[in-house]
Amino acid sequence: MKLITACICACVFLVSANAFRILGVFPTAATSHYNIGSSLMKGLAGKGHDVTFISAYKDKSPNPSYKTVFVKEAVPYMDEVRKGMSTIRDKALLKKLTDFYDVGLNITRLTLEDENVKQLLLSKEKFDVVICEIFLNEALLGLANQYDAPLIGVSTAGSNIWTNDLVGTPSPPSYIPNLMSGFSTKMNLLQRIGNLAQTHFERFYFEKFYLHRQAEIYDEYFKDPKPSLDQLRKNVSLVLLNTHFSLAFPRPYVPNMIEVGGMQVNRKTKELPADMKKFIESAEHGVIYFSMGSNLKSSTLPKEKRDALLNTFKNLKQKVLWKWENPNLPGKPANVFISSWFPQDDVLAHPNVKAFITHGGLLSTTEAIYHGTPIIGIPMFGDQFLNMAQAVNGGFGITADFNLLSVDYLSRIINEMMTNDKYTKQIQAMSQRYRDQPLTPIETAAFWVEYVCRHNGAYHLRNSGMDLTFIEYHNIDAFAVLYGLIFLIFLVFFKIVKFIVRLVFNSKRSKFHKD
Repeated sequence: MKLITACICACVFLVSANAFRILGVFPTAATSHYNIGSSLMKGLAGKGHDVTFISAYKDKSPNPSYKTVFVKEAVPYMDEVRKGMSTIRDKALLKKLTDFYDVGLNITRLTLEDENVKQLLLSKEKFDVVICEIFLNEALLGLANQYDAPLIGVSTAGSNIWTNDLVGTPSPPSYIPNLMSGFSTKMNLLQRIGNLAQTHFERFYFEKFYLHRQAEIYDEYFKDPKPSLDQLRKNVSLVLLNTHFSLAFPRPYVPNMIEVGGMQVNRKTKELPADMKKFIESAEHGVIYFSMGSNLKSSTLPKEKRDALLNTFKNLKQKVLWKWENPNLPGKPANVFISSWFPQDDVLAHPNVKAFITHGGLLSTTEAIYHGTPIIGIPMFGDQFLNMAQAVNGGFGITADFNLLSVDYLSRIINEMMTNDKYTKQIQAMSQRYRDQPLTPIETAAFWVEYVCRHNGAYHLRNSGMDLTFIEYHNIDAFAVLYGLIFLIFLVFFKIVKFIVRLVFNSKRSKFHKD
């Protein structure tokens, strides 16, 4: 008994001796982003670390080592933004981009204006590391300087312009599609031209019109002396990406950019609610699950699109689970089950769920791949087009154009998926590849967070390319000198040859005249 007690005490000592104080910053008011952040923070708390979590959502589960700093105005603001999301895909590219970036600026300011966050900033708390979501909130990186702590970024949207610049990850537009392009990695000439133009346009807008506005917020809310926001962005210790090469496509990363896609996926399936379970298991021909995610509410869809969905679903032999936010759905067919919330992981894990109609968000596609459920995507904005392009290219999904939604159009797509088993076979093969990892995403993320803490920021991982200018990084000056020298050598050579030829010619001419 004494030996057991001693072992327990030793284990407790080891955990507490290696425990770190961690500040997590995930203020984006979307449950998908919250699910990523809370999964990571709860995973770190479960490993004995003391976690403080700035979030747009309250956490109801009491945990002495997990404290939430609630940003109360974030969700009401995003609720207003969501009202116009069903029409966002019809806007011009520039309007989409400016509206998108403006949301990030507003959420950043709302976070720093929040009384709970202000109290935290005024407190004397100390943190060993700051983990900040990288989603159009660059001014919040100032929290790392505030607490003199190493900074780790987390991207809920995978690798993109916002994250690549933090650690110097290369992103050749020849085969890496822009986040909002909707292209796959296999682009033809016209697509590569379009991808190149869109990538450079976004970078121009990001650097010339957006970042300085974040810098203004940063300068307003964080005390001097401090590094500039640009300097702060170049000293990020690590970036964790919510993606994995088996989910999308392989691409180059620097050592301090780590893939941990699927941190939110429940590895242990839970029992479904009784009425939901009965509905699913009584479906002779299987079930189709329909959800447009947390940002776009089905109840805000235009009436003609909603009617197209209703009339399509009522004629199916399959049953349908529909994420519908209101208590009643006018004209609901008998084969449709509505609910404002579904335990999505557990639904997708059920063997009688044959397909998933989704907006194509990264979390939803990741969960579908993990559970081996093929997808029909109706992308609306952001990375959803890119995710669905990868699904189509990977052979496990079909894209449906929202503007073309009709009974005939959607029925043909659903029939193709229900009668052609290639989609199920392909996504199940991908599921096996995705699950074949030495550690779970949470375990991988926790290791690297602890690694940064153990090694005082792990700045030895930093890419030297971060110190180069655009001209130096792309060797433009070196190419100019090299090709300039080659040109001079050829010019001198040409002059010498010309001189020799002229000399020989004059010599022969002189000899001819003598003769």
